[in-house]
Amino acid sequence: MNFFWILSGKQLKRYAVLALALFFASGVVYAESNNIQVFFPTNNEPNAIYSVKTEKKMVALTFDISWGEKRTGPILDVLEQKGLKKATFFLSSPWSETHPDIVKRIVDSGYEIGSHGHKHENYSTLSDEEIRKQISTAHSILKKVTGKDPNLIRYPNGDFDKRVIKIADELGYKSIQWDTDSLDWKNPGVDKIVKRVTSKAHPGDIILLHASDSCQQTHEALPQIIDQLKEQGYEFVTVSELLSNADVKTDEVK
Repeated sequence: MNFFWILSGKQLKRYAVLALALFFASGVVYAESNNIQVFFPTNNEPNAIYSVKTEKKMVALTFDISWGEKRTGPILDVLEQKGLKKATFFLSSPWSETHPDIVKRIVDSGYEIGSHGHKHENYSTLSDEEIRKQISTAHSILKKVTGKDPNLIRYPNGDFDKRVIKIADELGYKSIQWDTDSLDWKNPGVDKIVKRVTSKAHPGDIILLHASDSCQQTHEALPQIIDQLKEQGYEFVTVSELLSNADVKTDEVK
């Protein structure tokens, strides 16, 4: 479905931007000028989802897991202690296969499960056949381990192109990225992680966090992130719930 949305700006400026957009017949056009942001998907191709447009103060905390067994438990402990029952975990299938007890705890806690693929490779470098194999293999393993059919995917390294997204769509997957990157994977310090997330979060935001062992400060930053976002009036939901509450999806293909 073709559509456009504008975050802010006077009516006259809206018409001017719309007129400019009519010059583009295909592809994706994203324009930003002063306080106007416009997004124009001009075809029916599936797109990656970075956030959604909504007036409701809700955000989705998402956690990627590819390796290790030391960090996920403490993160789940924090979520439990804070009474946070809504989050989305993107699990790599090899990790899930070798850590069934941790996966079971995630599932039993009621958190949403998404796919983080099979091999940790850049999918845009693979052939169509191999992309399909990677997504399908991960799906089969995750279904076996979790008892659920995932329909959300976040690609290894966040790498994709239009071809990857199209194949994933054909396999029944929505491609999920993020709008706020906590940068916890850099281990920059608890205060920096907290400040980055709480200062950038906005209604409809998808927030990227990690629960792999290489991210050593996430579980320490998480309590403050949750408390401060609650103080700002935010509700925590799963990615699927966020999508269902969207006024308009704000997709962007890089």
